[in-house]
This record gives sequence, C-alpha cells and structure tokens, in this order.
Amino acid sequence: ILGLDSSIIMQSDVFMYSGHLDTFSDPLVDCRTCRARWRADHLKEQKCPGCGSTDLTDPRPFNLMMKTTIGPIEDPSAVAYLRPETAQGIFVNFKHIVDSMNPKLPFGVAQIGKSFRNEITPRHFIFRVREFEQMELEFFVRPGDDESWHDYWVKERMAWWVRQGLELDRLTAFHQPKEELSHYSKATVDLLYQFPHGLEELEGIANRTDFDLGSHSKDQDELNLTANVKKNAHAVQRLAIKDLNDGSWIVPYVIEPSAGVERGVFAVLSAAYTKEQLDNGEERVVLKLKPHIAPVKVAVIPLLKNHDGLVEYAQKVVQMLKRQNLGWVVLECAGSIGKAYRRHDEIGTPFCVTVDFATIGEDAANGAKDTVTVRWRDTLKQERLSLDELCQFVKTQLEESAL
Repeated sequence: ILGLDSSIIMQSDVFMYSGHLDTFSDPLVDCRTCRARWRADHLKEQKCPGCGSTDLTDPRPFNLMMKTTIGPIEDPSAVAYLRPETAQGIFVNFKHIVDSMNPKLPFGVAQIGKSFRNEITPRHFIFRVREFEQMELEFFVRPGDDESWHDYWVKERMAWWVRQGLELDRLTAFHQPKEELSHYSKATVDLLYQFPHGLEELEGIANRTDFDLGSHSKDQDELNLTANVKKNAHAVQRLAIKDLNDGSWIVPYVIEPSAGVERGVFAVLSAAYTKEQLDNGEERVVLKLKPHIAPVKVAVIPLLKNHDGLVEYAQKVVQMLKRQNLGWVVLECAGSIGKAYRRHDEIGTPFCVTVDFATIGEDAANGAKDTVTVRWRDTLKQERLSLDELCQFVKTQLEESAL
C-alpha cells in the first residue's frame, strides 16, 4: 500500500468524468415565507424548520461541490472545484503510480487530507460540515476477486477500530440496499458506531468496480470495462495495468474504505471517557485511551516540585525516554503528586513515573537507588523499576496495545 498527497483543487473535467457534476447533489427547497433554504429530505411534515410555513418550492438538485476559478480570467475553461473526496486524486494519478512504482495486483494507494462539501444546512456537530479531514484507501484488485476482497476489508476495518479502543458490541456493519447505493458502487457496507447521542456512520467500505478508472480512461474498446462504464469513458489516458502472464491490459476493480477523521476521534474519545468510583468515595475521571494512541505516553513526576535533586533527576529520566522515540514524554511539576496523577488520568496518559527520595539515594531504606515508581492509569497499580527496565517496559506496552 502506497501513500499519496494529491491536489485539493482539481479541474472540472475530473468531476465530469467521475460523475460528480451530475450526481453529487442534495434536494434543495426554498421557503417562500422566510426565504430560508433547506434540504428537502430533512424536512418534517414538509414544514420550514425556521418559521413553520408549508409554502415551499419544489425540490431541485443542489450540487455539493465548492466551485472556484483558476487563472486570471473567469470563464468556463477556468472553473475548478475543491475536492469533495480524496479518491479522485488517486484515480487521476493511477498511471503515474503504475509507471513509477511498478506495483502488482492487488495493491493499494492511501491518502489523508481535507475534503470540502457545500452543505446546504451544516448541522449535527461534526457530522455535516463543509470542511473535514478524510482518510481513504483505494485497493486495486483483479475483476472477479472484488467480492472476496470487499469482505476482507469490511472485517479488517472493523478489527482495526476495535484495536483503537472501540467496543465491538457498539459497532454495526450495515449493508446498504441497492436503491441507496452511490452511482459508482456495486456494494457498500457502512460501519456504524453507537455514539452517546445515537448510531452514526463511522466509515464506508465500497466496491467501486472499474467505474472510476474506466471513466477516466480512453481506448475503452481495448479494455475490460463494464457496460455502464463504457458510456462514460471519454478521458485522455488509459488507466490500466498490464498482466505480465499474458500481456493483456486489466482495468482493476477498486475496494474503498473511506472514513472521516473527526468522527473517528470522536468515537475513540467517547469509548475512552470513563467515570470511576474509588474506594475512598471520590470520583475519578479517566480517559482510557489505548497507550499507542494516547497523545502523552509518559509523565515523569518529581515527588516534590521544589526539590532540586528530584527535579534534576526527573529531567534526566525524561531525556532518556525521549531518546527511545516512544512518543510525547512530559515533565510534570505542577501541584501535588495526587493532583498530577488526576490531571494525567483525565488526558489519558497511560503511565506516570514518580521520582522520589529513594530514586536519588536519599532514602535507601524504602527502595533502591536509580529506580522509579511506575503507576498504571487504568488499574492504579504501581511497581518499582530500574531505569533500564523502564525503557523496555514502556516500549513493550506501547507495542502490545497496537496489536
């Protein structure tokens, strides 16, 4: 699987061939009373949500792409669009990727970046916005192998979200009915997650067949294109890959896992946020993020923030851990040790390392010199480790949490 960072602004021809200019739209109605505009499929009882009027126009298609112009003169040839998805940047670069990297089927191209949609009525927190971060994978396979690969990626993506901390019983694989499929899709499975406010789409895994590469290709009679694609194939490159066994050209089918980054972060935070009742009657708020995705991996805390020996040694421990490239390691010198623990419980730091008087050799009766206390965020368990053991311990825990 290769990585790509394609253009955000793309020429209008790209979206003409992809079908977005014709099909990427929502039904729009106007309220004649208050002049507000709404999506027709979001109205209840055909009433204006703003003023309650039923005097509405007939629905008409509203294209969701954001239009702009490139160059000094604004004419039809200068029209361009901000990409509504990252996928088309992968498809139009397919020939460059094949020519330069010489991949063999099956292979994938992945991309993460901004996408833009001119929503009629942005709403619903992060679920209907005009600018969002998207992560997509276009996985190219042989025609005929597409259904088995589609099943593979549905299972793999479900398992991946579980590895990031989502509960399996709150994930649902919804198979879209044929009448609701996108214009490019042979089959789509939506991964739905039970957010605190209800069930929402987290990711979609679509079987796009050869629609996209076929739509952007020429010499369609030489290629193994489906009938509906041949009608749309007008572009200027042959986007295909050569079979080294018999020399024939293959237009691959595409399996596409596509997810919104903001939705994923929201789901992970929702799953991790926990309130616990402690034995002493107090309540503890803890963000139980998997260690490998926790922003702060380790907090090193001197027992007393004003003791030069403890702070200096804690700084030494921080630098030692940073050299291991484990992630973000911080020195925590604010407040008491108890408050420091609570602060890092709330931001999801999996491990707190305490430097005390035994560490620096001033209280040898209570521990060995050059050892520290490691506190586990989730269990509150504490154990004493040497500095050499500490590095290996953190590295092992981070690696195991990602499995």
